[in-house]
Amino acid sequence: MRSGVLPWIEHRMISEPQDDNTSRSGDDQRNVDEVVSKGPSGALALAVTAVVLVLAMWLAFYFLVFLPRG
Repeated sequence: MRSGVLPWIEHRMISEPQDDNTSRSGDDQRNVDEVVSKGPSGALALAVTAVVLVLAMWLAFYFLVFLPRG
């Protein structure tokens, strides 16, 4: 027998009625289409920022640690 909260959550998820509002799904689909059409700009900005930071750290190490040691 399972104990704790998990059985209660599973029972509640299964037994609660689902909202069958079909007019809302069209609005949701339009919102999804609008977001997808803009592309992955946030992910691209994050990737570029990470690459620039790594490159800056590498250059700082090269010029401040490696070159002065000769």
